[in-house]
Parts: sequence; structure tokens; C-alpha cells
Amino acid sequence: MPDALVSVAQHYHSRTKYDPETLASQARPLDYSRQPSPFKTYRVGTEVDLKPYLEDGSEAATPAARVGLGAGDEAVDWMRLSRLLINTYGLTAKFPTVTGQAFYLRSAPSAGGLYPAEIYVISRGTRLLPAGLYNYQAHRHSLWRYWEDHVWQGLQEACFWHPTLEATHLAVVVTGVFDRSAWRYQDRAYRRICLDVGHLLGNLELASAIVDYRPHLIASFADRALADLLYLDPAEEGALAVLPLADLLTVEQNLPCAQVAFATPPQTQFSAVPDGELLTYFHQVTAIAPTADVPRWAMRPSDDTPRPGDTLEDKYNLPFGLRLPTDTAPIAWGPHLEDLETTLFKRRSTRRFSGQPISLAALRQLLDFTYQPHHYRDQGFDADPDYGDRRLVHTFVVACGVEDLDDGCYYYAPRSEELRQVRFKNFRRELHYLCLGQELGRDAAAVVFHTADLAGAVAAYGDRVYRYLHLDAGHLGQRLNLAAVRLGLGVSGIGGFYDDQVNEVLGIPPDEAVIYITTLGQPG
Repeated sequence: MPDALVSVAQHYHSRTKYDPETLASQARPLDYSRQPSPFKTYRVGTEVDLKPYLEDGSEAATPAARVGLGAGDEAVDWMRLSRLLINTYGLTAKFPTVTGQAFYLRSAPSAGGLYPAEIYVISRGTRLLPAGLYNYQAHRHSLWRYWEDHVWQGLQEACFWHPTLEATHLAVVVTGVFDRSAWRYQDRAYRRICLDVGHLLGNLELASAIVDYRPHLIASFADRALADLLYLDPAEEGALAVLPLADLLTVEQNLPCAQVAFATPPQTQFSAVPDGELLTYFHQVTAIAPTADVPRWAMRPSDDTPRPGDTLEDKYNLPFGLRLPTDTAPIAWGPHLEDLETTLFKRRSTRRFSGQPISLAALRQLLDFTYQPHHYRDQGFDADPDYGDRRLVHTFVVACGVEDLDDGCYYYAPRSEELRQVRFKNFRRELHYLCLGQELGRDAAAVVFHTADLAGAVAAYGDRVYRYLHLDAGHLGQRLNLAAVRLGLGVSGIGGFYDDQVNEVLGIPPDEAVIYITTLGQPG
């Protein structure tokens, strides 16, 4: 196809596909002596230690504190902030390595354990955090205040005066440090960074419910202005999401929700960008300028507004073929969501499946928690969490070992809450191949594929939508992760696969770009 007819996002996606004929030639040996550190450090600033508010003996650390003491108690407010950050991206385990360096796991998964995401907290000025810029130091569970000044107005300007910033006093900014992931995954790393950040956003959404915050996603902002505000080097690190935190104990919950913006960058020179520079160029070329018109988050469409790809619900709405309702009893998360906090801490990416089946009831509950958040309102969850535009991300489920469900590829229709069979077949052998020979694909009981009509999404929202598709797929993937762990199942995400062959083998429409894979099964 001539380059002029291909959008920047489509060009990047095509250039970073894995193909069985070329993948081996693209591989390069890893130099572990040059692996970037997963932790950011500062030479100047002040540390705010959050560890004391995690101690078991602390009154504020108990679930009852959230109910009995309530808003206005400073110890409770410290506990809420401490718990929010450790459940979102804190350390959960430590392992030795052959190099003698300790390897840490976090509450959110990361491709290859590289953890490219960074969390910043911007304070407008509260009794806990004076105005300024803070970086979350995960390895110390502390906040590092590296800039002591009022920057909230600069944040508002960079976010085009988003209305949620009027009523809030804290905001989280999530960035990606490019080299941490590119060290291993090269130009395709941008996909994995955005997926990683999506997992983190899933944690932030759910962890906020535990401690009475409500994050409001802003994905449309002036990139360079925000980078300058945070003192980032745009060639090394880029902001991917801004999330004002509404304190539900002091602020009305019904703040306006964010929405994505049009951003159509130039594409004349994109094909000339050499390999190895594609990642940073793509991030920069999909940036929004500070002089851009007010983004379309101010005109968030209703749920009835048609979306690119909505026709998939109709495409598989056939009078023949297996159609299986997925409505079910919700997963129980315990009083005050105590079991959610335990699950966030226990979550691990499964390394091996046994090949044994899972129950159909479990698959129904996995889909219910992931795609029907309104079913969990009564347990204290956000019934309508913020995504870029979740309806752009489509879901196919390949069943290879689900009791009382025929093997095959199914389209999941979220509005109808049903599985619709696309192909009859046991795909274990093909899944092993599609997942680059990983046994996780072969031995999983069910494999979830997230896809998107990339051309349609770009036509509606511009090339910047590529970020949002991956953020949303990662967000959904994290809900799948936590639901699986809660049910005692194994789960692992896969960001490396033979892109085009997935569509061919499974019967997924060719205009659907495969974004992400999540494997589910009995842990080995």
C-alpha cells in the first residue's frame, strides 16, 4: 500500500509486527551490563516516607480505620495515600538473580520484568503534601519531593483546563521510560510500555476504590508542556496519562469524565525513520501541541453514540452458531474490599500452566468482572471507570479447556453479555505457534485476544489513539489478572505474537489489529 494512504499509527504497527520469516533475523543478544535500572533516583529533594502507614500495628492501617475514623483524620489520610501507591505499583516480592542483583516484583505486571512506568504525584497543596512535584520511589515506598513550588496552574494549562482539575488537589501522572523496555524489545517496546501503563491504570482504578479516591483519566494533554512541567527529557521519557484524584470523602464523585482527542500528526517523513528510532519518533509525532484547540474530552459522547467497530456485535449476531450467555453472580471481594487488597499483593504472572481445564462458571466470572464493572457497584467499585474509549477494544476468547464449552474461537459481545462462536476447533497447537512457541499459549485453558479496528479508530480520533488502544487493553488485562488470581487460576499476559497469523488462524477479521493476549488456566 502506498505510504501516503497509511496513517502514522498503521505504519508503526506494521513496522513492529512479528513475522515468522523475519523474527529470527531481528533478534539481538542482550547485554545485561547495559540494562537500564527500573528505578529513578534524584540527587536533590526531600523524602516523604510512606512505610510507617503500612505497619500492622498502626490504627490507620486497619480496614476499620476507613469506616470508623473517616475524613479529617490525618493518620487515615496518610494511610489512604500510602495504600493507594503500594497497591498501584509498589514492590510485592524480591528474588536473587545470577548477577547478584536483587529482582523485585510489583503489584502491576510488566513485560520482561522491565517496569518502564514511573509515577509522579502533583500536589496543589494539601495538609499532607505541600505544593510541588513528587516522584514515587517504589523501592523505598516513599515520595521524593524534587520541586517545591506551585505548579497546578501549569498542569491545568497542559491539560487544556480540564474541569476535573478545578475540584481536585492531587494528580497522578504516569510516564514511560523508553529505554527500559527498548533495551529488550526495540521499537516494538512502545506497544509494551503502553500495555504496562494500562495494567498500572487498572490497579490505580481498583486500589482507589479501597481508599475512597476516584481517578479521572486525562489522556489528551500538551505533551511537551507536561514534560517541561515535570522536568522530563522528551527523548527518554514521555507522559502517557494524567489522573486527577477526586477525594470521595471531601469531593463530589460526579466529576466530568475524560475523553480522547483528535490529534492528526504529519506523516510525510515517517517511512524514512530508521529502525531503532521508531519508538521515540512515534511518541513525539503523536503529541498534542500546547496551541491545539480544546480537545474533544469536553464533548464526551453518550453510550449510544456509534463507534468504529461497533458493527462487530452485529457481524457475529447470526441466527446459527453457538451463542452462550455469560451473565453470572459477581465475584465477591469481601467487606471493605479486603480481598481485593490481598489479591493485588498476591498477583503474579503465571510461568506455567498444567493444561487442565477451568470451569465455565469461572470463565463467566472472569468476563463479568472485566467487562461489566456496573455489576460491582454494590461492593464499592466504580461502576463506570475511565478508559480512552473501551468500546474500540474488541475481545475474542479461544477456549481449549473450558468445561461444558466447545473448543473454538468466540467473539465476546459485551453489551449482550454472550459468547458467539466464530470457529469450531481445538487450537492448542496453533496457539503455541502464534505465541512464539511459548508453552503458556499451548497449555492455557482459555486465551483472550484484544483487538481493534485500527484504521477506523485512527479515522475517528487520529493517530494518538494508538496509545489509548494499548492503555485500554492493558487496563482490561489487569482486571482479568486480578479476577483470575481471586478465583485461584493462573494468568499471564503476552505482548509478543505473530500479528497477521493470529487473524488468519482464528478467523478474526483482517482489519482487526491484534493488541494484546492474556492466557488463563490452571497453574502448573
